Amino acid sequence: MKLTVIGSGYVGLVAGACFAEAGNQVICMDKDQTKIDELRKGIIPIYEPGLEGLVERNVKLERLKFSTSMKEAVEQSDILFIAVGTPPDEDGSADLSHVLSVAKAIGQHMNGYKIVVNKSTVPVGTADKVHAAIAAETRLDFDVVSNPEFLKEGAAIDDFMYPDRVVIGTSNAKVAEIMKELYGPFVRTGNPILVMDEHSAEITKYAANSMLATKISFINEIANLCDRVGADVEMVRRGIGSDKRIGHSFIFPGMGYGGSCFPKDVKAIIRTARDYGITLKVLEAVEDVNEQQKLVLLPKITHHFNNDLKGKTLAIWGLSFKPRTDDMREAPSIVLINALHKLGATLQAHDPAALHEAKRLGIDGMTKLYENNYECLSGADALIIVTEWLDYREPDFGRIKAALKTPVIFDGRNIYNPPKVKELGFVYYAIGRPLDE
Repeated sequence: MKLTVIGSGYVGLVAGACFAEAGNQVICMDKDQTKIDELRKGIIPIYEPGLEGLVERNVKLERLKFSTSMKEAVEQSDILFIAVGTPPDEDGSADLSHVLSVAKAIGQHMNGYKIVVNKSTVPVGTADKVHAAIAAETRLDFDVVSNPEFLKEGAAIDDFMYPDRVVIGTSNAKVAEIMKELYGPFVRTGNPILVMDEHSAEITKYAANSMLATKISFINEIANLCDRVGADVEMVRRGIGSDKRIGHSFIFPGMGYGGSCFPKDVKAIIRTARDYGITLKVLEAVEDVNEQQKLVLLPKITHHFNNDLKGKTLAIWGLSFKPRTDDMREAPSIVLINALHKLGATLQAHDPAALHEAKRLGIDGMTKLYENNYECLSGADALIIVTEWLDYREPDFGRIKAALKTPVIFDGRNIYNPPKVKELGFVYYAIGRPLDE
């Protein structure tokens, strides 16, 4: 099939490369000339394992190309995916200006029947708005489909190539069959393609992310309770996760969720509900718990240092909001670094992928950044684990101890075994696990 993906950011580039890998002819279109020029040179603007090789292979096979021309993108394709950003407005609602601008441009350049697919995460009713925006510019026939993405940063290629499900929102049976054919190569193992109306598809995306965010905030509240009563949340997590109705996924306590999806989507569905006169009390609590959780280590740190961080140097491992990505949007590291900096601490940090993003965000103004995680420890009074990168899971504890001025670890992701670390001579603080006082 001949496809165009409009928006060559995280979702658009992954979708375009994966569709091309299945043999389709794909144009990835973006108005950012610099980004397109770099993509043509093989420079990938995001960190996502496996994406660079996928793009390179399909460009060589002439199945994937890049363009800044909306006219070319629309005229040369039968199916057009809209994959531009929907950032939150100040009130939490999704900003649809980019989506509707693209829809208008599609209408202006249409040269025949097109299927226009909303791949961006959008609130209920957006398919109707996109349809209206296109119809205002053309008399040609077209259909609008809602096809939300369910990609995890750090595992996006596998998520696209082997999806748990594909959601297609359309009331047109013929269009549904075309979309099923397009996604057929990715569901050969039998995972479902779910066809539903457009509004249900739009809600499905927000509901899925909100449910996962709820699990995270729930286990974090349980971890905080465990801290108070002396229980071990790791044992509790295993106990409840063994119930197949609950499962083990997304019940790992830590410093809260971040990134481009969960915070934005929870805010957006809350705002949508308010627009319809409904208060989503559970999700409002989920959001509140998450914001507080980003600072869960702060009282542990200040208590250990007798409420005086001036003159203390703290090493931080992990800046991205999760492993296997360079994304620092809504990252707990930013909130913690700001708080520690205000309290007078000297900070030095390492991350395997996000140092360039930290510089772009100005974090290097508060924190000295290191390319090597062990060099980051030199002369520090304690180590703080913020992101659970695989690089940090089995470190040389002897080297850590030798580099630190005092052997103290604050583990914001519970990646170490408390008895083992304490036996090695460290003072070890975790979340919801028995702690040293």
